[in-house]
Amino acid sequence: MHASAPQLQQMLARAIAAHRAGDIAQAESLYQLVLQADKTQFEALHLLGIIEGQRGNFAAGLRRINEALRVRPDSAAALVNLGRMQSGLGDDASALVAYKKALALNPRSARAHGAMGNLLSRQHRLQEALAHCDAAIAIAADYASAWHNRGEVLFKLNRLEEALASYDRALAIAPDRAAPWLGRGNALTGLGRRADAYAAYAKACALAPDLPYAEGQRLQAKLYICDWENIEAECAHLAAGVRQGKRRSSPFTMLVASPSLADQRKCAELWVADLCPPAAQPLWRGEHYRHERIRVAYLSADFHNHATAYLAAAMFEAHDRSRFETVGASYGSCSNDDMHARLRGAFDHFVDAQALTDADMAQTLRGLEIDIAVDLKGFTHHSRPAVLAQRFAPVQVNYLGFPATMGAACYIDYIIADRTVVPPEHAAFYTEEVVWLPDTYQVNDAGRLIAERTPTRVELGLPGAGFVFCCFNSSYKIMPAIFDVWMRLLAAVEGSALWLLADDEVATHNLRREAARRGVDPTRLVFASRLGPADHLARHRQADLFLDTLPYNAHTTASDALWAGLPVLTCLGSTFAGRVAASLLDAVGLSELVTTSLADYEALALKIAREPALCASLKATLARNRETFPLFDTKRFTRKIEAAYTTMWERCRRGEPPQSFAVEP
Repeated sequence: MHASAPQLQQMLARAIAAHRAGDIAQAESLYQLVLQADKTQFEALHLLGIIEGQRGNFAAGLRRINEALRVRPDSAAALVNLGRMQSGLGDDASALVAYKKALALNPRSARAHGAMGNLLSRQHRLQEALAHCDAAIAIAADYASAWHNRGEVLFKLNRLEEALASYDRALAIAPDRAAPWLGRGNALTGLGRRADAYAAYAKACALAPDLPYAEGQRLQAKLYICDWENIEAECAHLAAGVRQGKRRSSPFTMLVASPSLADQRKCAELWVADLCPPAAQPLWRGEHYRHERIRVAYLSADFHNHATAYLAAAMFEAHDRSRFETVGASYGSCSNDDMHARLRGAFDHFVDAQALTDADMAQTLRGLEIDIAVDLKGFTHHSRPAVLAQRFAPVQVNYLGFPATMGAACYIDYIIADRTVVPPEHAAFYTEEVVWLPDTYQVNDAGRLIAERTPTRVELGLPGAGFVFCCFNSSYKIMPAIFDVWMRLLAAVEGSALWLLADDEVATHNLRREAARRGVDPTRLVFASRLGPADHLARHRQADLFLDTLPYNAHTTASDALWAGLPVLTCLGSTFAGRVAASLLDAVGLSELVTTSLADYEALALKIAREPALCASLKATLARNRETFPLFDTKRFTRKIEAAYTTMWERCRRGEPPQSFAVEP
């Protein structure tokens, strides 16, 4: 094609206009025509590279932008987009070099600062990332992406009000962008404003139905506020998308949305491939450490007043120090509460890794020559699986915090379970090798304090007489099918009440509304405000029966009830998350409270409520068994998990791959 310089510029201007208007096909066609006339035309090469990136074709985009840079190597804009292509290909190290070159050429490039901030945020270099976001905004106050990225950084720093303000600034500039709405929802969730979060997620989904993970976030928020309109269909739609390989949900949301082990594994594998893939070069390269004791590192953001800490603190203290050297690797927000102080003293070494990047935290733990790394978070709030993705230890384990597979076969070797939560026939749905403990997988602290004084029913807002059904699970676990059973029980047991946790004001309103829809007086639902651990345990004495949820059981809340002397009635589910209460009941000698259908669950609850002698007998059995059965025998549990660690370590020392095994009773 032959064209004059003015004709080429006119064609290029038309291409750029089409590109800005979103007509990618027309823009690409015109850029190609420009290159037919002049194969070294910089803008056409550069912008064709951007188009490839917009389509996710990062390798093709990289080639085009490298061609453009050969024409104009001093283009800061092209270097920024080169970095974006490299980052899209997983080469963040090269992207960082490109952004630094761009800033050296043009220190006032808002886009270079913005891209640098985004990359550093992903690497958890949060203070550096924030500085670059602020620099971008100082140069271009209306740079919506920089405001959004600033919100992301502040959210990771747990500065939630500031994060919300940054998302709102981004939306004031570009209200039709979906990503800041998603970020806004995350900040509002962290602030406990779940109804507002649901509205933000819904807006994000409306603007961009395929925005990664937004649908799952929306569903999770909806479950938290107990808005059940069309909920079964929405859960089914989410699971169907995951089965198709779409980035619809976090693995945590899938624990409630689908009772399918296959769905949960698929979701976890998609998440890992997208957000925390294995490092190209693992830090541990097969070395054999020569330690007198096995070095075990526990990784968590929850070494403070938190359910995980309540369960595991005594185990950390009870480890056999002649055989095990323990490390607490904490990456959570700073906390000065009593539990944090206790845990700092429970380990041989305590590493405060909150300010470290994922890579630096992994390097630090590699430097400590950890033999076994135990991840206590999985994919729960504030987790950092990218640290484990660096493969810094010879053996890496999924335990306690996330009741499902992590789908990370390359860097999570084992999951600690028992034969109730993961029967052998379920093992194929786990990418980890399964380690079966003999009693229950869940550790418990036999020294947890229960306040001596029991508050009166009047003080607790309960009726002075009548049977009290109880469930202190988080509101997102309460699903319509189980709530239907509960309402039928209230209707059948005169004078009874249902005692729930006041998890969210909107959830409270919606649950009372749902009770009324089922013909039950809403005042028969009593909501308990949050209390300190000892007082919370003490008030369990005023309940008669804890009713479990499905498909996601009570976990720590079931242990709380049993430790406080309150029997728990459960229905055995199909996944790890739905089988935990059965495991706990087996381990405390109350297997008769494990049912296998909702019909049996309802019938047994009704029988217990109508037969005071049966209810009293169950409480008496629990009181006896609590002292003698394995569930609350912390020392026994610690010896069993130590046996598991020893077998893992010995296999590794022999050069054998991970393999499922059972710890003998």
